[in-house]
Amino acid sequence: MIQTRGGTGDDGVAGAQQGTQSVDRAVTVLEIIAGLGEASVSEIATAVDVHRSTISRLLAVLETRGLGEVAGSRGRYRLGLGILRLAGGVRRDLDVSEQGAALSAELAVRLGETVNIAVLRGDSAVNIHQAEGGGAITVNSWVGRPTPLHATSSGKVLLAALPPADLDDLLGRRLDAFTAATITDPGDLRAELAATRENGFAVTVGELEEGLNAVAAPVYGPGGIVIAALSVSAPGYRMAAAQLSATAREVIAAAADMGLRMGYLP
Repeated sequence: MIQTRGGTGDDGVAGAQQGTQSVDRAVTVLEIIAGLGEASVSEIATAVDVHRSTISRLLAVLETRGLGEVAGSRGRYRLGLGILRLAGGVRRDLDVSEQGAALSAELAVRLGETVNIAVLRGDSAVNIHQAEGGGAITVNSWVGRPTPLHATSSGKVLLAALPPADLDDLLGRRLDAFTAATITDPGDLRAELAATRENGFAVTVGELEEGLNAVAAPVYGPGGIVIAALSVSAPGYRMAAAQLSATAREVIAAAADMGLRMGYLP
């Protein structure tokens, strides 16, 4: 058993349990404050059924992280603005999905293919909305499923927008092959991303699934930050590699409209 320095395996288990309990209490404290609007140390301690000193320590930590703050001079606490920072990612995804729903549906109907909106989550692209275009054979639903950045058109768009240090970190990891066409060499992928930035769109030709092609364009938000990728995917016999550039023009236009709805000013 791997042991922590200066302790036993049992010490490690006990420490993990204590850490989990602390996290649970901190979340409970936030929920209590959210429910009451404001709360005193005594009120929170009574609700959680722990000593006031324990709550005081938790509140001090929450305050340093901006998740809680003293409300005036009465010794009561309220949620801090840091809560908005944590919620921002979820709110942004919801906004992108809501604002992009109609445009995605229109694009899917116009092209007769599947349209997805994806966002960056860690080292994956996660689709948050999908619209079907009524093609004879549609691709599977990818909503909520993480997909590899280097093997998807949306992923390439999101990779191309990363700061250099973040991109270096991701490209320093293993790039798995999903088909014979998957780009697994970091140098080749960098060249692909450079073309993505220059052209304003990315493509994949059977790189995630054999016979599945896709094209994606960036969705810009306030400040010119790429907040999502809009993609169209279809079987290769319906959307051949030679057609991807023409399809890209449609995707770029729809992504630009979506960006305007999200507050992007070109």
